[in-house]
Amino acid sequence: MLETISETVKKAKTPAKPRAAAGATRKTTAKKKTVAEQVAATTPSHEEIAQLARRYWAERGWHEGQAEQDWLRAEQELMKMAS
Repeated sequence: MLETISETVKKAKTPAKPRAAAGATRKTTAKKKTVAEQVAATTPSHEEIAQLARRYWAERGWHEGQAEQDWLRAEQELMKMAS
């Protein structure tokens, strides 16, 4: 009795990349920042703005009615500092 044996061909694994010697240094290239990364780097966080706005509010004696102005002032100051 003849049986058909199907042979499966296995692909050879690619050899592992050689590791650098312990004393060798790796060259690094400067990565250019995308526009989104640049904006994120110069945009203050919500918490930073809130913290500074609270300080402005305290300096005004905790008087109500100018929360938006305090927020915008804090945001502008932090943006100036970041750029």
